[in-house]
Amino acid sequence: MVQDFDYVIIGAGSAGSVLANRLSASGATICLLEAGGPDRNPFIHMPAGFIKTLSNPRLNWLYETEPSAGTAGRAIPTPRGKALGGSSSINGHIYNRGQRMDFDTWAQMGNRGWSFADVLPYFKRSERRIGEGDDTYRGRDGELAVTDVDRRDPVSDAFIEGVANLGIPRGLDYNGAQQEGVGYFQRTILNGRRMSAARAFLKPARHRPNLTIVTHAQVSKILFDGRRATAVRYRRGDQEHEVRANREILLAAGAIASPQILQVSGVGPAGLLRDIGVAPVHPLSGVGENLSDHFGIRLSARLQGIKTINENTRGLALAVEAVKYGLFRKGILAQSPGIALALCKSRPALDQPDLQVIFAPASYKETAVYELDDFPGMTAGVWPMRPESRGHLRAQSADTRDKPLIQPNYLEAEADQRLLLDGIRLARRMLRSPELARWYVHETSPGDAAQSDDELLDFARRRGTTIFHLMGTCKMGPSHDPAAVVSDELRVHGIDGLRVIDASVIPTSHSANTNAATIMIAEKAADMILGKTPLPAAPV
Repeated sequence: MVQDFDYVIIGAGSAGSVLANRLSASGATICLLEAGGPDRNPFIHMPAGFIKTLSNPRLNWLYETEPSAGTAGRAIPTPRGKALGGSSSINGHIYNRGQRMDFDTWAQMGNRGWSFADVLPYFKRSERRIGEGDDTYRGRDGELAVTDVDRRDPVSDAFIEGVANLGIPRGLDYNGAQQEGVGYFQRTILNGRRMSAARAFLKPARHRPNLTIVTHAQVSKILFDGRRATAVRYRRGDQEHEVRANREILLAAGAIASPQILQVSGVGPAGLLRDIGVAPVHPLSGVGENLSDHFGIRLSARLQGIKTINENTRGLALAVEAVKYGLFRKGILAQSPGIALALCKSRPALDQPDLQVIFAPASYKETAVYELDDFPGMTAGVWPMRPESRGHLRAQSADTRDKPLIQPNYLEAEADQRLLLDGIRLARRMLRSPELARWYVHETSPGDAAQSDDELLDFARRRGTTIFHLMGTCKMGPSHDPAAVVSDELRVHGIDGLRVIDASVIPTSHSANTNAATIMIAEKAADMILGKTPLPAAPV
């Protein structure tokens, strides 16, 4: 039996959760399809449980990139969320919108209504900022709680002080008027629990009788009548089902799954469709191209004379932390993996920051994945904010159960190599500041022996990894752009009744973590879908 709905949403991640909330509030009938399961796993909701979710196949798609020269022939593990909330249920909790320039660039590329002044009201609508901030830029009444780090420690304090003494502004609201600065993170954590998109947006809407949520529903393909998208076929267990959309199908499966679903449904590069045996509905060369991601490396140092997170995650200390979390939702189990960040310029003459550095009073073993060292340590992770390298994503068969080929081409652009070298040297200066010198013993990764450009680039290629910010594979742009997949109303070019609404539509490298921007995109899309007048542009 085929069920009919006004809208079918594919994917219950950050974008899908927002869409389900806003569209169901209008009275329209909604079917929300999620390939993963419910978000009941306790490690989703415990902030420090982030580490456990990164290797759990029940919560994570466990994708890998293709090897490349930029990764010294390595395949890079690429986590993506597989539960209600999507990647917002397994990410590092960081709330970072990006720079004004990001969105103004979108508009300058021909995407009407996507300048910073246009999108700021949508950022504000979803946000419930708890803490300081200029209300010109910050929202106070939205569903997504954004809080400050509430557990300060001497090592992080010293890191921030040292960075400030390098001339980087201290204590600015990086989600306010200016992004540049150093300070503690703003996080999507409330009362010691993760504030995923599912918790913020989907949970309040689940009781609505016009919203149907189907978990463990892996979409097989989108069905068309001519060039109009009309229905979605999905698998649940051993059975296939079909749901029809009387108004629109909204593809919100993320930067990996959204282009794959389009390709297996017959919308994509003609040669690829032929190779995987899919009859073309509409050849569209940009689907799966323009892949961008942040690629970074960690620098770590051994400390002495001070306790760090490393020691608090073993033996009796960990038992104490577990009790503290269980009783009060406090302690290291209630905090995000990154504690402080510096958004900084590689050269003083730049108008905007081009490097992000995150800091934690913790360090990881070189020989184990996400396993902390046995001695006190600290880590600074660094990456270029707007990489120029571009890759692609391609379905390898007509079956969405077969993982697609993911090739970001990390460090292919020489500019990315130069900027990462600048970042490594800057992060070293930060970790060796006079403020941290009283505890600093030596650098454990990459180690003092690595000094030349060639040595540091070799280290980056051998040890660098994704920062989990894949974007751009269904680029937003005008129809005359051969790489564009969707219009500035997020409609798929050449197709009726189908929009893509997630990080895949981001047309350029975004200077920040992608969760906040993805939620904003869905907020704005919901108004477009419902035919509402856009929120007035902000006077900034």
